[in-house]
Amino acid sequence: MTHKLSIVNLADLVAGLPALDRTRFERIFRLAVVGGQTVPPAAMEGWIASQFGSIDAVRRQQIVRVTNRVTLEGTLFNALRAKRPVEALDGGQETLRSSEGDEPDLEEMLRRKAEAGCSFCQPLTETPADVFGRLRGQYAITASNVAKYDAWHGVIIFDEHHPLRFTAEQVSDYVDLAQEWAQKVHQADPEAQYPLLIWNCLWRAGSSILHGHAQIAMARGIHFAGVEAWRQAALRYRAACSSDYFADLLAVYRALGLTIECGQATILPSLTPVKEKETQIVAPRLDADLKAALYHTLHTFVERLGVRSFNLALYQPPFGRVEEVWDGFPFIVRLVDRGPLDGNTSDLGAMELFAESVVMTDPFQVADALRVPAR
Repeated sequence: MTHKLSIVNLADLVAGLPALDRTRFERIFRLAVVGGQTVPPAAMEGWIASQFGSIDAVRRQQIVRVTNRVTLEGTLFNALRAKRPVEALDGGQETLRSSEGDEPDLEEMLRRKAEAGCSFCQPLTETPADVFGRLRGQYAITASNVAKYDAWHGVIIFDEHHPLRFTAEQVSDYVDLAQEWAQKVHQADPEAQYPLLIWNCLWRAGSSILHGHAQIAMARGIHFAGVEAWRQAALRYRAACSSDYFADLLAVYRALGLTIECGQATILPSLTPVKEKETQIVAPRLDADLKAALYHTLHTFVERLGVRSFNLALYQPPFGRVEEVWDGFPFIVRLVDRGPLDGNTSDLGAMELFAESVVMTDPFQVADALRVPAR
């Protein structure tokens, strides 16, 4: 029997997998499908039907809970949350409305900001340099972050002012320039060995500057905690199961029909997304395949899925020799949608900060969008 590819039917999909793939799934993931029930008063029925489509949709709700046993990341899926009402005070974020009044007019905001004087449009005079100077790529230049995460913290300032305009060549250049910066830091400070590339796009993602840019940091002594947690989890899995965690993870996603191959790089919408639409890219090397997969994923997010604000991180092994074991650890990109620009509530609450993520986006729908080639 063929089951629809949907997070709602994940239990049926897993049950229909070949024995080896089902075993892999069950030793990596824990899956539970639970029913939530409410008893709304008669006075609410009209409003519920209008807001959520039907009264039964609220009376009996299906929630899918997926937990990664290895990394201890978990997500609760309930599509109904996309329709919940939002009542909040205007948060003070200055926005310019479009003529339809639907969301901030980003084009107008960027134009006015550029006319008023954007520091990233004048990086040589309005941003600090690193002690070793600046590096110049084909489409970007580096700066030293004026308020640092860590001892080594740089900015990749894009020549393109608009944060949502980028080509495959530009994305590749941003990644290459970040790697060149990290190598330069490692030469200047051999104890700085652990690079992390991040890209926060617009204010919903925590960016304080509209102009397109990414950031690159280098840690000493130990990798940044999120990366180190995955490394240790993979080692525990290998010791317990005598198998490679990342190879098994990719095998599970392929068996479920959730992967998009891009040469040696594999794109996969996460079954345990930290926030909406989390998509990961796993590759053995930081090469043309990974960069092509990254561009395709970003293009899909912006052009097909309507994403306007996102967070991106690149996990990678350290430079040079270190004490801990990194054998088999791949290059991993994590990318999430941070919601509409006119949102007047945060997409993060106590659940996400202290317990588990709660999302409304079906990863199988994200996979469908990613299968469409970029034009």
